[in-house]
Amino acid sequence: MITEELFRTDSYLKECDARVVGINDRGGIILDRTVFYPTGGGQPGDTGVLVRENRDEIRIATTIKGDGDENVIHVAVEGSAMPAPGETVTARLDWDRRYAHMRMHTCLHLLCAAVPFGVTGGKIGADKSSLDFDIGDGNLDKPAIEAEINRLVAADRPVGARWVDESELDANPDLVRTMSVQPPRGSGSVRLLEISDVDLQPCGGTHLARTGEVGRVEVGKIENKGKRNRRVNVTLAAM
Repeated sequence: MITEELFRTDSYLKECDARVVGINDRGGIILDRTVFYPTGGGQPGDTGVLVRENRDEIRIATTIKGDGDENVIHVAVEGSAMPAPGETVTARLDWDRRYAHMRMHTCLHLLCAAVPFGVTGGKIGADKSSLDFDIGDGNLDKPAIEAEINRLVAADRPVGARWVDESELDANPDLVRTMSVQPPRGSGSVRLLEISDVDLQPCGGTHLARTGEVGRVEVGKIENKGKRNRRVNVTLAAM
């Protein structure tokens, strides 16, 4: 049974009731549905708790992708008492951490729009995030990048996701900004993240509803990571 990924349609869900499908051979907990995002696309896996019917809490240290039908694995803190298959739990996020990741992930899409080069890597954190760009013979202007990102934040553009056929993506290869990683294929459709009049590209992560929620952005050090590669670091002001 494949876990229903509720975060794909509503990133703002903080908790859900779920049924334990099983425990895998690595001690990971598999649910029939979840609000927990598994590590992927540079975004860390969610943390939080599974609340059992007797009100005991199982602390989830991270969430990862599994193999086959086990597509979301909730990794409990070592030594936790495991639930039984068939048991009902409430899956509850560490919301402050998740929301920070949503702000950061949306911010990185704005950074993509502000820097017109291919993306060679990226990392999302609650306090600091970065994207690597293949700039070729180009240059990066730190104040200009920061000003453009904050202009897009202030514009408060709507952010949403939609699914397209893989054939549509094949017909528009420029939608894929990441040079080293391609979106997963084989299901027949690909999820696109769209920021109105700003950015459109494949992405499976969790995002805000509007760019205004990102808040004030500061561009930190631009690091030299090779002849053509530059790493742009960003931080967010406290809400």
